[in-house]
Amino acid sequence: MDFGVMLDYLPLYTQAMVLTLRIGWLGIIGSIAIGLIVACIVHFRIPVLRQLSSVYVEFFRNTPLLIQLFFIYFALPRFGLSISAEMCGIVGLALHGGAYMAESFRSGLESVEKIQTESAMSLGMTNMQLMRHIVLPQAVALAMPSFVANVIFLLKETSVFSAISLLDLMFVAKDLIGLYYNTTECLVMLVIFYLIILLPVSILGTVLERRLRYGTFGA
Repeated sequence: MDFGVMLDYLPLYTQAMVLTLRIGWLGIIGSIAIGLIVACIVHFRIPVLRQLSSVYVEFFRNTPLLIQLFFIYFALPRFGLSISAEMCGIVGLALHGGAYMAESFRSGLESVEKIQTESAMSLGMTNMQLMRHIVLPQAVALAMPSFVANVIFLLKETSVFSAISLLDLMFVAKDLIGLYYNTTECLVMLVIFYLIILLPVSILGTVLERRLRYGTFGA
């Protein structure tokens, strides 16, 4: 293990981590928004949109992110829609993650007991008030474990972005291995930087799960 080589590569990995985090978190924010909208459509059984949402969820959950990125980056320009590699990564991750987030939020919404919504309606609450004060707080708490798991999963999925020439962590590692053959050092640094990204998310998620569980169930 050559630690001098690892120090030389440190600036490159740091820049790659910043790019990975930027694309990853923008994609995750987009996936949360998409997932919440889709979950509400399915939960409230909105005609036509419910069927379209189900098709969206099944399609994006059952096809690899890599293929979706290839389609967005290489196929869409043939139809006159050309976007940058970075925007392709954000859009692809948002669409891919939105399908998983939708299922998480849907399970949370369906876990709220029906008697609570009926009681709220009998008190004269509107649908918006019902969602804001009764359903969503409980649904988010119940969906938190799968939500955190999805966030970690999507951050790890950023490793495929190198396939569309984004200078992420995986691209830098593969490029340096190909140029200088320092395989062990490059892979160790790759693992370390992914741990730097993912461990805080995992720890924070565990804390949030515990607090929300205590707040919801009083245990």
